[in-house]
Amino acid sequence: MQTITEIAFERAQRGIFTREQAALWVGRRGASLDALLKRAVTNREVWRVHRGLYCLADRYTQDRINPLELAQRIHGPSYVSLESALSYHGWIPEAVHAITSVTLGRSRTFETPVGLFSFTRIPQRLFMAGVRRTTREGEGAFFLATPLKALADHVYAQRCDWHSATPLIENLRVDSQFLAELTGDLFDEVMSAYKPGRVARFLAGLREDLKL
Repeated sequence: MQTITEIAFERAQRGIFTREQAALWVGRRGASLDALLKRAVTNREVWRVHRGLYCLADRYTQDRINPLELAQRIHGPSYVSLESALSYHGWIPEAVHAITSVTLGRSRTFETPVGLFSFTRIPQRLFMAGVRRTTREGEGAFFLATPLKALADHVYAQRCDWHSATPLIENLRVDSQFLAELTGDLFDEVMSAYKPGRVARFLAGLREDLKL
């Protein structure tokens, strides 16, 4: 009989699977299934990421597990944003030590064998405005904030009183050339997501500063 690890290697999409999927694969449930999963985790063949969510250890996968793809499986609905999105787009030079996401659920932090995942609750009228489904070979698929949406989320999360491009350049060290690539259509889309308040004032001020 194949082990959970062997079956997951053959069937799990990009090495990520749930307890329910494992139950269907091996035809077991309850304590019997838990024993198989526990053995795989103890042998460091499988990582328990979150309740009911597992992934193969790196040495058992063809492609390394992408934490950005994994984030939305841990806590949702959510999309990758804030520092992680800005770093992914190359807008900030600093290394990011946690996967940062925005959620409609409550704010939570998860420490996992894959890394640290932080979810910040940001209420919005249009949650996916300014968010794109990103697919790259070897990375899987995940929802990612555009740079402007990530900046807007940062202003909300950090309660920044910003009204122009200056603090982006001085505080976050965003290259002004990146700001020049923003478009009026993207501003319209992102501005539709937030209620009147700090973020709306920031977006309006930045747009005026960029003359868009």
